Amino acid sequence: MRTRVYPITDTKISGISHADQVSLLADGGATFVQLREKKLSALDFYNEAKAALTVARQRGVTLIINDRVDVALALGAPGVHLGQDDLPPDAARKLLGEGAIIGYSTHNVSQAIAAATLPVDYVAIGPIFQTSSKANPDPVVGLEGLRAVRNAIGAMNVVAIGGITHENAASVIDAGADTVAVISSLLSGGSTAISDRYRTLSGILSR
Repeated sequence: MRTRVYPITDTKISGISHADQVSLLADGGATFVQLREKKLSALDFYNEAKAALTVARQRGVTLIINDRVDVALALGAPGVHLGQDDLPPDAARKLLGEGAIIGYSTHNVSQAIAAATLPVDYVAIGPIFQTSSKANPDPVVGLEGLRAVRNAIGAMNVVAIGGITHENAASVIDAGADTVAVISSLLSGGSTAISDRYRTLSGILSR
């Protein structure tokens, strides 16, 4: 993963389709996006992901699918992001192949240490701060928890998530994250500004 900013789509927060979100994020310079959808039926999820993946391929964006290994496999998506209650990463790797990108969510140091032994490309840790984009968030990890994870898992790519904004993103990178995953800070406040918000956050983290 060669990006500091990792956008995650959300139709409720943005008010627009996943495909349109991918397009606007690409306008701002995004090259890596996760499609996350918790409410749709399997068929509707598939159709949304198919449309978003078409846009992603046209725009040179790597689009990975949250949770749904079956949808990623059916569409030939570049990879998946898995949670603690999803299909285990080793099973996903067998299905998707060695070339797939697989990320894995963790919520404390012990989970992160365990994740670093699995066939994953990055370990996500969070929530770093209080977050409003998840209905029942796990306990806040904080910057100290992030530092502990960084120290514990060595060179593994670390993606920080949860409550990350333009104002605190630099402190998250300073605490040891390779990348920040962002939802509300990019998608809320009107779709017309999504590109500008991505561009601004990328600029902050490139200084």
